[in-house]
Amino acid sequence: MKVLITSTGPSLDDQADERFGRARWLLLVDTNSQTLLEALDNHTQVNAMQGSGIKVAEIAGEKGAEWVLTGFVGPKAFAALQAMDIRIGQGVKGAVRQVLESFQRGEFTAAEAPNAESHW
Repeated sequence: MKVLITSTGPSLDDQADERFGRARWLLLVDTNSQTLLEALDNHTQVNAMQGSGIKVAEIAGEKGAEWVLTGFVGPKAFAALQAMDIRIGQGVKGAVRQVLESFQRGEFTAAEAPNAESHW
């Protein structure tokens, strides 16, 4: 399964980023092999005035992610992800590798609502 995890850097050893749309890096991971498929530089959205969450949601859909693991997701991005049937795990903390391990142990449940205001 493909999972998109927000990160502060381009590797599984970097810290997970709590921000969704404004995360510095987006890591696409294959959970079956625990392989980093792609590290996507999200620098263009870090300082965007608006629309960063929706843009990252579109990227998740284009890359075939079934889950997004992040800290906080605003209402517009949440709706965009739900419209693409992408499940959202909120409240990530620690290294991306630890987040991935927690996910594989079933410690994330699909969020039912956004947990941030717009432009967080």
